[in-house]
Amino acid sequence: MELRTILQKVDEEAGVAWLTFNRPEKKNALSQRLMAEMIAALKELSGNDKIKCIVTAGSGDSYSSGLDLYDLRENWKRKRPWDHAGSTYEIVRLLRNLPQVTVAAVRGWCLGGGLALINGHDLCIAAESAKFGMPEVIRGSYGAVATSTLFHSGIPFKKAFYIQLTGRNLSAAQAERIGLISETVPDDQLTSTVEQLAKELGSRNAVTLESAKIAAYMQKDMDFLTALKTDDLVSHRMRYYTNPLSDVEGYLHSQKGGGTTGYVKPEDRK
Repeated sequence: MELRTILQKVDEEAGVAWLTFNRPEKKNALSQRLMAEMIAALKELSGNDKIKCIVTAGSGDSYSSGLDLYDLRENWKRKRPWDHAGSTYEIVRLLRNLPQVTVAAVRGWCLGGGLALINGHDLCIAAESAKFGMPEVIRGSYGAVATSTLFHSGIPFKKAFYIQLTGRNLSAAQAERIGLISETVPDDQLTSTVEQLAKELGSRNAVTLESAKIAAYMQKDMDFLTALKTDDLVSHRMRYYTNPLSDVEGYLHSQKGGGTTGYVKPEDRK
């Protein structure tokens, strides 16, 4: 599919791909076209073993103002398919099932469907001026997909209900405080912060990142003992593909007390 509403930048050497919503005149509202392009891009990237991190962002001054209501109104005139493919539902499902780590870089408005999307990401970094919310209740909807992802985001129920039922927006600081996002940074540091984070993730072993993601999403709703057993099984699966202890000396020497992008496992070296 030709990408017109998504800007795609793929850097296989760095292990990072950027997908940028490109409808700035509409605050990157999620049209059917944009969502179809996003789905196509994610499916293509999912099979790229050289990409370890996928970043999403919005062009202009917003991440996304949510679903394009004019587009949605036309779509609702038709009978909806039982499996609502081509929607935020499918995008969130794809994001969770990707082998790559996903990072949302949010500035400006992140509302409704945009909130659903960031809830589908593994990490979310936001500019201080970013605003998060679910305005659907104001126009007579409760926010499908945004609701399910919100109430499975790990934030307290009372906070989730506040976002869903009031239609009020949260600042980036408030969103970080309740755990809706990973980190808040000054507006002028958002791009550089996410670029550095993506570079670090892109330097990691792909099998390790995929295994970590599998373990986390499988275990988050399990009881403790079942989670421990699952951890054991996933770690055995990981060791079938990579040996995390193959280069202990090299790893310890590279760290020197902190994380670095300088270390590369022997099997990943060119």
